[in-house]
Amino acid sequence: MRNRPLVRIHRSCRAYSVGIWVLLFVAVLSSALMVVFRVAPPAGLSFWAFARNHLEAYNPMVAEWNRKHPEMAFRTSLIVPAALQRRLLSGFLSGTPVPDVVEIERSIVGSVFGGPEEDIGLIDLGPLLAAEGILEQLNPPSLSPWTHQGKLYGVPHDVHPVLLAYRADLVEAAGIDVNRIATWQDFAREMAPLMADRDSQGRPRRYLLNIWETNRSGIEALLRQAGGGTFDADGRLAINSEINARVLATIVSWTTGPDRIAVDAPEMTASGNQLRLDGTVIACLLPDWLAGIWKSDIPDLAGKIKLMPLPAWEPGGRRTSVSGGSMIGIPKRSRDPAAALAFIKYLYLNPQLAELVFRTTNIIPAVRSFWDLPVFSEPDPFFSGQPAGQLFIAQAGDVPLRVSTAFDEFALSEVVNATQALKNFANRTGTYDAEDLLPEAQRQLARAHSVVAGQMARNVFSRPDS
Repeated sequence: MRNRPLVRIHRSCRAYSVGIWVLLFVAVLSSALMVVFRVAPPAGLSFWAFARNHLEAYNPMVAEWNRKHPEMAFRTSLIVPAALQRRLLSGFLSGTPVPDVVEIERSIVGSVFGGPEEDIGLIDLGPLLAAEGILEQLNPPSLSPWTHQGKLYGVPHDVHPVLLAYRADLVEAAGIDVNRIATWQDFAREMAPLMADRDSQGRPRRYLLNIWETNRSGIEALLRQAGGGTFDADGRLAINSEINARVLATIVSWTTGPDRIAVDAPEMTASGNQLRLDGTVIACLLPDWLAGIWKSDIPDLAGKIKLMPLPAWEPGGRRTSVSGGSMIGIPKRSRDPAAALAFIKYLYLNPQLAELVFRTTNIIPAVRSFWDLPVFSEPDPFFSGQPAGQLFIAQAGDVPLRVSTAFDEFALSEVVNATQALKNFANRTGTYDAEDLLPEAQRQLARAHSVVAGQMARNVFSRPDS
């Protein structure tokens, strides 16, 4: 009788498999080892970046910083955007490790602003930059994506104005004067002779523009150029605006029907690049960063391409747009915010680095005083000897303002869905004129607006425009 408890314990132990006991033993042993052999955190401060080409330009400068400031040495880490977003949000909300300095892409920053102000894990840099006279050195429109409720959470890395790149060899051989092009209507009219050559089935051998109903970045750039977009300047949902409807109706009229002028030549793909080389597509929307990729990926286009301002949506309208962007910021849990700010100034206010970044990526810096550096006025052989840097800089002050919200990517996806639905309607009904497509464009955008507003209503920190 006295041994019955021991018998019950023995029987309970036999009820579990050997594998369970092995797992339990390993768990206990590993926990003990973690206590005994606790790993010290890496020495120095940490800097996370998401873009390989950025980090390749930074690394020599970081090495120099570390030589001069061993007490404030930085370790750099390249983390792909999706992983960086998850790790940042986890760190901000649950206390897992965060970097001392971080560079963030615009598609990520909206999620950082998705909660209450106290949960935004970045330091408001506005007062610090203003006190040191840095704020006034920066291109004002380039501050907008990193500003939330009046506070600036990052220093802009870039401007990313968008120009129109066109096959100058083909355009000039046809006797077309691009100086006669001021609006998109002018563009379609003046470039039309290039579509006269047809194949055996009567299809044009050339198309005037690279845009398609699934081209997210192109659609967004054209909406912003026109003064539209998914959210207004106050962060209110604005998908169902008349401006957006007119732009989408025009895009669809370009991509389908007997008067179609556009082709799908996806960027950074072998097929899209071949269409550019073949001259199947005459003109493309080109932000500064994409110009750098073209130089690397399509070197055979050198000397055949020229840049010009985007045609405006109306006479006297904006001749540029904006696409992408990144910033550098300091998490609130940075171990040394003063060193972090000094490091940021060392990188982003360094004219030598600005020159190196432009030479390797074609990216225009947000620091306006750098725009006078000789490198930005040099003739560019790729762009037929044009001073490409100055052509982008000429539009930098006019890039559209942007707000960043947690619903940016979802809202843009719904706009793309609306564009696809509008094209399906055009083909189903034989309606190809932009003005005739306008009512259906408004209907599709109203549906998209409602879908996004419904999702925003589930977030207590969002105030959807009803």
